[in-house]
Amino acid sequence: MTSTPAASPVSSDPAGSSNAAAGSSYAAAGSSYAAAGVDIEAGDRAVELMKSQVARTNRPEVIGGLGGFAGLFSMDLQKYPQPIMASSTDGVGTKIAIAQELGRHDTIGIDLVAMVVDDLVVVGAEPLFLSDYIATGKVVPERIAAIVGGIAEGCVQAGCALIGGETAEHPGVMRPEEYDISGTGVGVVNADSILGSERVEAGDALIAMGSSGVHSNGYSLVRHVIATAGLQLDAKYDELEGASLGDVLLTPTRIYAKDCLALAGEAGAHAFSHITGGGLAGNLVRVLPPHLDAVVDRSTWSPQPIFTLLASAGSIAREQLELTFNLGVGMIALVPAAQADAALALLAQRGVPSWRVGEVIEGSGVVQMTGDYAGPAAAWR
Repeated sequence: MTSTPAASPVSSDPAGSSNAAAGSSYAAAGSSYAAAGVDIEAGDRAVELMKSQVARTNRPEVIGGLGGFAGLFSMDLQKYPQPIMASSTDGVGTKIAIAQELGRHDTIGIDLVAMVVDDLVVVGAEPLFLSDYIATGKVVPERIAAIVGGIAEGCVQAGCALIGGETAEHPGVMRPEEYDISGTGVGVVNADSILGSERVEAGDALIAMGSSGVHSNGYSLVRHVIATAGLQLDAKYDELEGASLGDVLLTPTRIYAKDCLALAGEAGAHAFSHITGGGLAGNLVRVLPPHLDAVVDRSTWSPQPIFTLLASAGSIAREQLELTFNLGVGMIALVPAAQADAALALLAQRGVPSWRVGEVIEGSGVVQMTGDYAGPAAAWR
């Protein structure tokens, strides 16, 4: 799945050649890829360590295995006779800095998959496969394998195959302990099943699906608050009910892909909004037609304690919190009002916390945030 750059078959200039005889001042003796900081053997070791994890993600449509120049996938045209392909590329932002500081690398890959596949399902597409890219200052096999293990776990949760990838060692560009990751996912939806604003109707119910925490957006503000307020990642604050700040911040992003596909198939969902950067209103507006509004009632839920801690420690106003964080809602389904109870029952069966958070009304394509949050967040202004 993941490869490292191969050594180039460069031949050495033999002693006594014309350049050497001329005493060229630019001749570099003993240069090699290893001397430049690229460890091919470490990359090979990383691939061996991750093989069993990648194998967990396999689907029947995958052709071949690791090590090819490209991943191959055979489309099921009986299931998708009118296939429309969907593609999404994303990363995990500066949450990765928290993982690096704590030396915990086994969950950041779940975040990556969530950011990719949950953008695919918004249009009704089933995630089929994903490829990853890891750039690092130094390939440490165990660390790379831990990252890919998280990516594989995310793919299992989403039902997609981890079909390929690349690990690039960047000595001199990144510090040895640094890395960044990104992924590209591909999905498919039948042409007559694409979801979006065109399907949304006045009266549709807004069904909120609870987030697992901060997810993967807003970490630049999180890190700013940590630095300015003197918070410690290994500390346990009263608001967090016994958990350390680092543990809470590294809680993996919830993956909604299978849940959304179930809602589309069984509850007739018209659209979904993945609540990422820009917050609830900033993302919900993206699936509204210009003649309809969404009315969201804040009083229907209480944001998790981590948001209360950040708001207090950073003196963050409610408006800024809502522009930056999901505040407890990771996905919103827009479903026909008659299907709202069925949608909630289905999500409950699947173990997804959910509630009716509002409705769609006639308007001008805006999101109306009403009321105050429940719980401690009621004091936010």
